Amino acid sequence: MLYLITNRSLIASGNIYSVVLEALRGGANAVILREKDLSYDKLLPIAFRLRNITNSFGAQLIVNGNLKAAIISNANFFHIGIEDFKRKGLDLLSLNGALLGLSVHSAEEAMEAEALGAKYILASHIFKTDCKKSLKPKGIQMIEDIRRKVNIPVIALGGINEGNIRKVLESGAHGAAVMSSIMASTNPYLAAKKLRESMGSI
Repeated sequence: MLYLITNRSLIASGNIYSVVLEALRGGANAVILREKDLSYDKLLPIAFRLRNITNSFGAQLIVNGNLKAAIISNANFFHIGIEDFKRKGLDLLSLNGALLGLSVHSAEEAMEAEALGAKYILASHIFKTDCKKSLKPKGIQMIEDIRRKVNIPVIALGGINEGNIRKVLESGAHGAAVMSSIMASTNPYLAAKKLRESMGSI
């Protein structure tokens, strides 16, 4: 699966809705709404509108960081970092039926995420990326390590592009998440299409 993580500050052409629409047309399967600077009141209308768009493609909407917006918009998943999940004292009961996805940075965190009830994990960062310039990438070895230790889907994140996305899937990842590759593209449709084609039949 191909996941698009939103970041409206990167948009080169159009707006968040047009970029998501074109990415889905190009083959993206899921959208992670990640606009951390927005309050619930500002995020919710965006979530509702994106839910309508994703529904029309049979794609998933995942709301990052804002549990209330995830629940009210009827998103497919609520996503948060594993440390934030624990720090906020959240558990499956507090999710009010919402499905959980967690971000992890090691095999140990991945095992903990599965124990906490996550339905998938987002593992990062795999390759060098401008988003994490000061941190050394974990490489596909981390994906291989995690896959040996958990049974839930593993989504790879970090520096993924059409040149390396197949390698990520061959390492055992169930999918790949990208942000700038699509959000910063002047042609989100083509960017998503090339990524999907590079994924092959895996």
